[in-house]
Amino acid sequence: MSDQSTDTNKAQRPDRRALSSAARLYAVQALFQMEASSQGADRIQQEFLTYRIDVDHPDGRTPEADEALFGRIVDDAVTWQSRIDQATDRGLVAKWPIDRIDPVLRALFRAAGAELVTPKTPPKVVIVEYVRLAEAFFPDGREPKFVNAVLDHMAREIRSDAF
Repeated sequence: MSDQSTDTNKAQRPDRRALSSAARLYAVQALFQMEASSQGADRIQQEFLTYRIDVDHPDGRTPEADEALFGRIVDDAVTWQSRIDQATDRGLVAKWPIDRIDPVLRALFRAAGAELVTPKTPPKVVIVEYVRLAEAFFPDGREPKFVNAVLDHMAREIRSDAF
């Protein structure tokens, strides 16, 4: 294979980090949709895999994602939701209970919490990735700083061994 064709393949294929970031974005969206529509994880995951992840739309192709990571985040968020929500409640300043915060933030905390509960990703990576997502969802707000503070608290509680 020539160097040029290798370069072309690399340019067309997202790197592992981009695939992981897309999986996290889709997981937050899926968790939000599950709550909004009262549908189960299996149904929502199948919808995303069939109609949302790496598919053609009139406006272009949606990003590829690490589908295994996407599924693991959604499944773990459901499995560990009570533990994640309790850790989030303890991390919320001003004692807002999790059910009173913005549903996008709730989905984001649950996705991040799923990654913190299952120690496959370093906590600092989880925090950085989900703060980036908060910046994408709330580009002009204070939410990213809020997300950073809450996730830092959650990470130190759930994964104290990593600090």
